Amino acid sequence: MMTANEIRDSFKNFFESKGHAIVPSAPMVIKDDPTLMFTNAGMNQWKDIILGTRDPEPRRRADSQKCLRVSGKHNDLEEVGHDTYHHTMFEMLGNWSFGDYFKEGAIDMAWEYLVDVLHLDPKDLYVTVFEGSEDEGLGRDDEAASYWAKHVPADHIINGNKHDNFWEMGDTGPCGPCSEIHLDSRTPEEKAKVPGRELVNKDDPQVIEIWNLVFMQYNRRADGSLEKLAMNVIDTGMGFERLVRALQGKHSNYDTDIFQPIIREIARLSGKEYGRDEQTDVAMRVVADHLRAVAFSIADGQLPGNAKAGYVIRRILRRAVRYAYTFLGQKEAFMYKLLPVFIFEMGKAYPELEAQRELIGRVMKEEEDSFLRTLDKGINLLNGAMDELKAHGLKQLDGAQAFRLFDTYGFPLDLTELICRENGYTVDERQFDEEMQKQKARARNAAQVESSDWTELRQGEQQFVGYDYSEHECHILRYRRVTQKKSTYYELVLDFTPFYGEMGGQVGDTGVLVSEYETVDITDTKRENNQSIHIVKELPKHPEADFMACVDTDKRAASAANHTATHLLDYALKQVLGEHVEQKGSYVSADTLRFDFSHFQKVTDEELRQTERIVNEMIRQDLPLDEHRDMPLAEAKEMGAVALFGEKYGDKVRVVRFGPSCEFCGGIHAHSTGRIGMFKIISESSVAAGVRRIEAKTGRECEELLYGIEDTLKAIRSLFNNAKDLKGVIGKYIEEHDTMRKEIESFEAQAVERAKDSLVEKARTINGVKVITAVMPIDPARAKDLVFKIRQAVPENLLCAIGTDGGGKPMISVMLSDDMVKDHGLNAGQMVREAAKLIQGGGGGQPHYATAGGKNPDGLSAAIDKVVELAKL
Repeated sequence: MMTANEIRDSFKNFFESKGHAIVPSAPMVIKDDPTLMFTNAGMNQWKDIILGTRDPEPRRRADSQKCLRVSGKHNDLEEVGHDTYHHTMFEMLGNWSFGDYFKEGAIDMAWEYLVDVLHLDPKDLYVTVFEGSEDEGLGRDDEAASYWAKHVPADHIINGNKHDNFWEMGDTGPCGPCSEIHLDSRTPEEKAKVPGRELVNKDDPQVIEIWNLVFMQYNRRADGSLEKLAMNVIDTGMGFERLVRALQGKHSNYDTDIFQPIIREIARLSGKEYGRDEQTDVAMRVVADHLRAVAFSIADGQLPGNAKAGYVIRRILRRAVRYAYTFLGQKEAFMYKLLPVFIFEMGKAYPELEAQRELIGRVMKEEEDSFLRTLDKGINLLNGAMDELKAHGLKQLDGAQAFRLFDTYGFPLDLTELICRENGYTVDERQFDEEMQKQKARARNAAQVESSDWTELRQGEQQFVGYDYSEHECHILRYRRVTQKKSTYYELVLDFTPFYGEMGGQVGDTGVLVSEYETVDITDTKRENNQSIHIVKELPKHPEADFMACVDTDKRAASAANHTATHLLDYALKQVLGEHVEQKGSYVSADTLRFDFSHFQKVTDEELRQTERIVNEMIRQDLPLDEHRDMPLAEAKEMGAVALFGEKYGDKVRVVRFGPSCEFCGGIHAHSTGRIGMFKIISESSVAAGVRRIEAKTGRECEELLYGIEDTLKAIRSLFNNAKDLKGVIGKYIEEHDTMRKEIESFEAQAVERAKDSLVEKARTINGVKVITAVMPIDPARAKDLVFKIRQAVPENLLCAIGTDGGGKPMISVMLSDDMVKDHGLNAGQMVREAAKLIQGGGGGQPHYATAGGKNPDGLSAAIDKVVELAKL
């Protein structure tokens, strides 16, 4: 029986023998595509080739691509673990042809690999072809059907509808008919009862699609119409996990050697047995699957966070932690302990896992610990909510409250329902769903972008000339109108552009587009499908005119200086902290720079100063930019250029060197380090476990920073009569201040003691209970001291209510002796909440002590009287 690793290698070897270039997997996390957060299909990294904005050579390619499907159109998250074949992270085996072979070649090669190489039984294979669509004006894909007829009988060729057999990249863009290959892995007895063709695309877990051959022929326009692509493209995708399952004779992906080593380790660590209890099995499958997704994401540079891709990764991890917590009894961090087994199994195929082992483990453990603390908080809140239900004789938890637990504490509805059910309560699921729909609608409205079709003015491809020029003659190739959040702008593609599109952390250029008729402001430049997209508020009145594209050189120079400084900073940190330092993210604008890097402890002040000195020395050396464009990747690595994990590099790369600093980089840089002027670190902080962040200033911003420091020092010195020894004078002032503060606190404590004695002496006795009330102009903190001292003086039969008005903020403090709570059934928290209405406020606390604040100090006396009234003495 072939192992998973052997199957992956056999696929690559087969297509290499058919003239395909075997390329490495692109990162699972997409950095510079505003339309997509994660690679969710093998073709994502070839979008720009398919759209005609990048050279298609080599025209035949194949790989095993890491994919993630947890959001948007392809969202399998809630099925993961509950069935046998859905996953978040999965591998997609694929082969591509860009204007080379088409339907016949793709079909013949797929059949040869499955039947002649892997020896699948042809009788178990069924294929689908597009049946056509009257709405689209498209007929049946008879061409594909005729090629399949060479390999399979007619009853194994099945017509498929538009949903199943017409593949589209999105609402707009490349698309075309596709042909799926389905495998019937049922027992002979089951096959004899029902033919496999009747179960194709019917959600039968044993008759599943394993390979999809997409024949891209069309481009979908924004108006819904189809136009022919300039180049036919073959894009195939075969689910690796499903293929391994078929070849290893299993009925579940989780029973293959892809997942079983991880599941056995989960069983060992949790003391549970896989295969005995369905809930436990689901939990183990969830953890095994999500471990892969989170580990690969971190290795590709995406840390868990609160927004966008980071939020998705955090959500996946928390889902796994929640299953382990609820069904595997794991109350402490658990998933990170599975990494050694996972990396042993997959590290050879994906070396980034081994290289990032320590970072992945630290980040996962910190995230697990954090969420477990959050779970505890959520459970305490849920317990409090159930106590309220019990107090009011209710049996159903409010759906809005359940949604807040989900939204704030990551409590999915089923966990809330489980805990409630165990305590005899239900949850208003309908109201929960309503709140969820409201949130989704808000998110959709916030993110909704409507784009028109591109209006073509000229044929041609864009050429970026920004490395050599800051202005250049150009024409508009095409433009489109974009509407987002009720604002409208236009996107322009130029034939020649000096404008750098935002990429790699460096912001896009701004500037103007000038013709003999007008000047149009370019407010930003984005990167999309390997092109610079120029953002303008108004479309030029004469878009067909000759233009001069002019970059704002002041902003560019400042941005370039900051970008070059990040390279010097990266080099300096390696010298000071060690070679383990790796860039994990950056942001570069005209005003500032931010640099994230791997390091497992706080950088000391001395280390930061040492780093600054190295960078500033390199600036003073005025090291020239040594740039190498279109350098072969292997040659660049031999040169010692630093590559970043999580980045996708082509066969040709750009290398930027400043003295000893040498990196792969496509950004805009200063012509020499002297242009930076000066470098100053302004902060160092933690981003996540094992990742630190440095923020710094350069050039003019650095100068302004120093002026600000100088002005602050002058202002402080003037407060101390321009003392020469400023440090000594301030130290003496602080010492005197501390002494006086202690004296004041002593006087205040004495005043509280006197007030206590006076109030106890004046106490009223009502039915054997000492009632102490007063409204006093003291600080709330002193009021707390006062009521506790009164409680010490009167330990039994005490009702004390003190109103204070410190600084115009009225407050009520209620104190009861223990016997008043236990024997009389009084509750200070309930009493103070009711009384607080008279000062237009609210509060609460414990049964024996509670406080409330408000807005109306005139109501304090009435509020204190209300407390006594509520006691019903």
